[in-house]
Amino acid sequence: MSDVAVLLALAAAFVAVLGALAWLAARVRRRGIGGGLLGPMDEVYNPGAHRSRLEIQLHEQRTTPPRDDPPRPPT
Repeated sequence: MSDVAVLLALAAAFVAVLGALAWLAARVRRRGIGGGLLGPMDEVYNPGAHRSRLEIQLHEQRTTPPRDDPPRPPT
């Protein structure tokens, strides 16, 4: 019986770790904060993803209005 309890505890720990990693991955994608950590690895092992991330960053910089400008009234 104790062997079953140990296996269940290990399985529960494994599921908890995978759940935490899935939650963390979703949070990183939603906030867009993973590029700084994985940038050098993508540049070496997956250059296409690195170029894509650079293009997305450039597009975000071009489309984001300056923060100092007041909002325009609707016409």
